[in-house]
Amino acid sequence: MQKVAIITGGSSGIGKSLTLKYANEGYAVVFTGRNSERMSQVANELGERPHLALELDAADKSDNQKMVEETIKHFGRIDVLICNAGISMRALFEEVELEVFKQLMDINFYGAIYATKFALPHLLESQGTIIAISSINGWRSTPARTAYSSSKFAMQGFFEALRTEVMTRGVNVLVVCPGFTSSNIRNAALTADGKAQGESPRNEKKMMTSDEVAERTFRAAKKKKRDLILTFEGKMAVFLNKVIPSRLDRMIYNMMKKEPDNPLK
Repeated sequence: MQKVAIITGGSSGIGKSLTLKYANEGYAVVFTGRNSERMSQVANELGERPHLALELDAADKSDNQKMVEETIKHFGRIDVLICNAGISMRALFEEVELEVFKQLMDINFYGAIYATKFALPHLLESQGTIIAISSINGWRSTPARTAYSSSKFAMQGFFEALRTEVMTRGVNVLVVCPGFTSSNIRNAALTADGKAQGESPRNEKKMMTSDEVAERTFRAAKKKKRDLILTFEGKMAVFLNKVIPSRLDRMIYNMMKKEPDNPLK
């Protein structure tokens, strides 16, 4: 029987690359998103390969329940759940509106909670895989990303606890932490008042591609790994945060201070 993968936020960036990767590997794919034009583009790229495109809000509990119900209705099983939907931000905490903070927690953290809650019974039945797309910010916070870092720390704490709950029942939980990746996440990142910043403050051409993240994520999941930390810079940040955290504070501040139009004072 054909295996089935769900990818939240699957219409752009890493999510789109994961959707196409799993389809290319023979999975029926269910992907969600809120931009109908992007959803249609991905559906067209998938062509005749089995897929289901659902225009849903990852932050909405009932939409996550619908996502799982529609998947079971169409394909009868769930083998892989990829909690990828997410949004970033760029503003000092003293200036950011609290609604922006809540919005990031609703999408990045609670979106993953809802999807996992409704999909878990089916994943236990199939002895499947849960993949959480987190960030190096889930290991080491950076200034002007307080809400983003908080959501990723919370996400990783949840999946670490869940992993130990299901580890003897055949379900593997993989947490993927990309470093800087070329995608639209910085363009869509929210500013202090909740508006998208519109353009990336970094050179996207020098970053790891979303296709490479998808390829390495697929391989790690097949090997049933528990963690995947990507990019040399990301691995160094995690390591240095363990051995010289105070010095790393200054290093990260100086690095972020070099970003164009950075909000640091």
